[in-house]
Amino acid sequence: MGRTVVIFAAGSRGDVQPCLALGRALTRQGDTARVLASMRYQHLIAEAGLNFHPLPADPAEIIESAEGQELLAGRSNPVAFIRRIDRVLRPHFMPMLEETQVGAKGADLVLAPTFGFLGVHLSQYLQVPHAIIHFQPSQPTKTFPHPFAPAARMLGALGNRLSFDAVDLGSWLVCRHFINSWRREHLGLPELSLSAPFRQVRRAPVLCAFSPTLVPRPSDWGPNVHVTGFWHHDRPRWKPPRQLLAFLADGPPPVYVGFGSMKTSDPEATDTLVRRALRRAELRGVLAGDPATSEDDIFVVGDTPHDWLFPRTAAVVHHGGAGTTASALRAGRPSLVCPFFGDQAYWAARVRELGAGPPPLPARDLTVPALTERLHALTRHSPYAETARRLGQTLEAENGTARACQVLNQLWSAPSNG
Repeated sequence: MGRTVVIFAAGSRGDVQPCLALGRALTRQGDTARVLASMRYQHLIAEAGLNFHPLPADPAEIIESAEGQELLAGRSNPVAFIRRIDRVLRPHFMPMLEETQVGAKGADLVLAPTFGFLGVHLSQYLQVPHAIIHFQPSQPTKTFPHPFAPAARMLGALGNRLSFDAVDLGSWLVCRHFINSWRREHLGLPELSLSAPFRQVRRAPVLCAFSPTLVPRPSDWGPNVHVTGFWHHDRPRWKPPRQLLAFLADGPPPVYVGFGSMKTSDPEATDTLVRRALRRAELRGVLAGDPATSEDDIFVVGDTPHDWLFPRTAAVVHHGGAGTTASALRAGRPSLVCPFFGDQAYWAARVRELGAGPPPLPARDLTVPALTERLHALTRHSPYAETARRLGQTLEAENGTARACQVLNQLWSAPSNG
């Protein structure tokens, strides 16, 4: 093959790991994969054997900052959210765009999400093809609304369809000034009008990195949209600590509780709340956090691969990121989803609708009694476990990265075959 494929992964770990899975699959077929991501993930990218170019913005740090917490506070008001995200991202935008340009040098193919329409700009600048990556169903359809705008469902099919344009327009309004300056001053390209990127991005090839089992393909998606299945990044070289192995062997399977890069306004209080709820529900727990805070009935883990840990648990409590949702279901374990913002409420609803877990418990509603009640349902209602087991078998049989590579190979032959 011999292409250089640049993958833009300027998100949290849940966005980066699927890109590593695809990058490894591309490498196995002879391509060179270069991942553009935060320095926080350099070790993961090196472990995967992929090329890396650092981006200056770190989403986890942004979310943990006071400005990031304020951003999360405004998630229920779209106008306030757009204003806050503009203020939060403003200091990071131009440095990130400049490093993106450097990192994309020599690309034969660019893969990027729709935010800012980066694939469009890089494709024009480098004169190479690009494809869009969706980690949640963000392609316009009349069947359901954009995961970021669930209230549009009340307006029917037309409202569903328009919600996707509204979300993309909102993100374009946030970054249009920065990107047009970047195009003009750095890429040597003309500025784009308000509507120009939409015409190009709606025709571009789309890789939907999720399973048709969770998101049945809408009938109005065109042939340029490819639902590949989830892109799972396993870490076979990872070795578990002896203390973790001893804890798992010392009693019944525990319940995992972790919210990824999401933070509540008072993380210490949330940690105490989770421990009390687990004990009231008479459950052992594995928590994500500082291992030094482990107790007899609760083991706290640092960087631990979900593909290794989740099959060894009884159930999973998480924030509803696409990657964590996929990992829990692939492991055949029921989930309680505690969504914070963004597409997390969508995945929480899908888990509930598929019968793989109890009703979601939004992070803002976390209390000891509420979490205890959900934990009882999660671990004692056998249909949840049985449904999750069946879904796990289906997801395990899928090979999303192989399908994505097949799509890319069909769309663009290698230069040597040109």
